[in-house]
Amino acid sequence: MRKLKNSELDRLSIDDFKTAKKTPIVIVLDNIRSLNNIGSVFRTSDAFLVEKIYLCGITATPPHKDIHKTALGSTDTVAWEYVENTLDLVKKLKADGCKVISIEQAENATMLDNFNVETDTKYALVFGNEVKGVAQNVVTASDMVIEIPQFGTKHSLNISVSCGVVVWDVFSKLKKL
Repeated sequence: MRKLKNSELDRLSIDDFKTAKKTPIVIVLDNIRSLNNIGSVFRTSDAFLVEKIYLCGITATPPHKDIHKTALGSTDTVAWEYVENTLDLVKKLKADGCKVISIEQAENATMLDNFNVETDTKYALVFGNEVKGVAQNVVTASDMVIEIPQFGTKHSLNISVSCGVVVWDVFSKLKKL
């Protein structure tokens, strides 16, 4: 087996990415502290053709060298917007027909492996602060909560890891429709 060179990977150009059909997913980052986590979310979003990222509250915005370090140029491909208030954004997304899903540990949460995607549905996936998680008022306003099953001693995953796990799962389920 031989590793492929970047030139052999047949990736989209920036212009082709911008015009490509996107996955019906938007990501909402609720008060993310780490610039490296933000950059990683951009990179994951590029990989799975996410429509847009909303950066809310204290979440930093590009351009920033620490975001760029992990985003590796994906801030140039993935659409993004800064919105100060996460709850206001959630209400707007719901009014626009998005199904808003907080990724959190909560009562009556649906485990990710039991989550079934719906056809003709756009999903807004909300990821929360590294310490406090998704704000309770945002969880309350969400259409549902998804929890990532975990079996070890720790209580949570890093937000960028959580984003990768959830976006891949939803993306792969949507592809099967």
